[in-house]
Amino acid sequence: MAIKPDAATLTIKEQIVEDPVSGLSFQFSVVVGSDGPFRLRVFGPLPNGNREFIFDSSGERTGAGTSLSGDCRPSWLTKVS
Repeated sequence: MAIKPDAATLTIKEQIVEDPVSGLSFQFSVVVGSDGPFRLRVFGPLPNGNREFIFDSSGERTGAGTSLSGDCRPSWLTKVS
């Protein structure tokens, strides 16, 4: 991990960004009552599975690992059969 010297703070809204070229989806979310207040999940055709990154309130990465959750879609965008 490398934090840019004198790094500025940025704001990213909770959202899912889909990249049709790579087939990857990126989910940015706020996590209440977890090991960090912010989460980035990367879903798609990754060789070792979906990934998850946790950031603390100052924006520093505090954890990462394989994401075991389902689709990277809010329920209102997922088809119900």
